[in-house]
Amino acid sequence: MTKITKFTQISIILVAGIIALIYGKSFLIPLIFSLILWILIKKLKSTLNKIKVLREFVPNWVKNALLTFIIALVVYFVSGIISSNISTMVGQYDVYEANFNALLTTINESFGIDLKTLIGDEDISSTLSDLIEPIVSSLTSLVSNAFMIILYLLFIFLEETNFGKKLRLVFKEDNEFKEVSSTLIELEESISNYLGVKTLVSLITGALSAVTLSIIGVDAPVFWGLIIFILNYIPTIGSLIGTLFPAAFCLLQFTNTTPFILTVVIVGLIQVIVGNILEPKLVGNSMNLSALVAILALSLWGLIWGTTGMILSVPITVIMVIIFSKFKSTKPVAIMLSDKGEI
Repeated sequence: MTKITKFTQISIILVAGIIALIYGKSFLIPLIFSLILWILIKKLKSTLNKIKVLREFVPNWVKNALLTFIIALVVYFVSGIISSNISTMVGQYDVYEANFNALLTTINESFGIDLKTLIGDEDISSTLSDLIEPIVSSLTSLVSNAFMIILYLLFIFLEETNFGKKLRLVFKEDNEFKEVSSTLIELEESISNYLGVKTLVSLITGALSAVTLSIIGVDAPVFWGLIIFILNYIPTIGSLIGTLFPAAFCLLQFTNTTPFILTVVIVGLIQVIVGNILEPKLVGNSMNLSALVAILALSLWGLIWGTTGMILSVPITVIMVIIFSKFKSTKPVAIMLSDKGEI
């Protein structure tokens, strides 16, 4: 009876937690992004502090403000490029539709496959908009929440100055204080390392893909490079979708399949080399997540928070594993979620 009661309690807590995550989305997502920005700024600030002049003569608040402004400027710049390119492609829908229909006719004449009948009479060019709409919506939501993110970030910076003192007052025993402090440091280092490496890897993948698409002659190669850069934050399926998006667009822009094949092969090869060779060497096993857990986390957070949840799935799951590993009752859960059972 006790086991059933305990199971019921856990089930109620899980259901209540998921409901809170769904209905608290508008509050929690900006807060999580502000925390991620705070960790990223701390990492960048520690790098800047290696320069003696900046460490000794530039106050921390100046470095915080400058780095926050630069990050906000980058997000604004990226969202502007995506918005302008979407508008440009919308204006070319008639051209893309004609090219796609011509391609279907060529395939029908060459192979005897009536793709028009299989696909139907719907507006094929609108498929592109349907495909990238979740990403654009997430980015638009992020930009619209920029004020709240910056506001939360400001108060996090203010709280940072007294947080250590408060933590010491709460955990008066040295052992407890050291354990909590080490857990927080571990969380910060794990997330900052993941974000740093993932950003570098995504930047390399996006830049190489943009150059490749430019050589092939695909419209808006910088735009597609940015889309690939953003999608690379989504584990496992992000690289696949990032390859298929510009490849599908080639079928709208060109009247032959050569650019499509080149895009799939070359951009796909870039994804494989960077994702399977370069990234593991940089990241190593610092995330310590089971591949199955990563996929399940991707699906779960994607279901709860959409594309934004997919991007945040790995950092959130890593935080859960680290926290679970610190308590005797939840340590078995952390072991099951880890890669090889080593906590």
